[in-house]
Amino acid sequence: MAQSVPPGDIGTQPGTKIVFNAPYDDKHTYHIKITNSGGRRIGWAIKTTNMKRLGVDPPCGVLDPKENVLMAVSCDAFKFGEEDTNNDRITIEWTNTPDGAAKTFRREWFQGDGMVRRKNLPIEYNP
Repeated sequence: MAQSVPPGDIGTQPGTKIVFNAPYDDKHTYHIKITNSGGRRIGWAIKTTNMKRLGVDPPCGVLDPKENVLMAVSCDAFKFGEEDTNNDRITIEWTNTPDGAAKTFRREWFQGDGMVRRKNLPIEYNP
């Protein structure tokens, strides 16, 4: 039954973008807080446009209503100005978990006919 109800909102801090500051000759880590603002348990997963440069930990999870998680986004060293960074972003996807499901993330939740919501956070690199 949970699949027929649209997932509630999530909150992220920061809310609109992630900024990494130079120099880029060392790995940077930025923390994002994800909060389940809705009234149902959700499963969430992160996608990134650049797997070589960007990493996320943890990459997925389950949040009860009003619960939050701190996620680390890391940017590996790279040569600024020599690589295309214009389209770098992470996308948070989330969906309601099935009624009675254990609090263990399952990729299948995103492959059924339940509604999946997305939030994009563009990544900005300050030279």
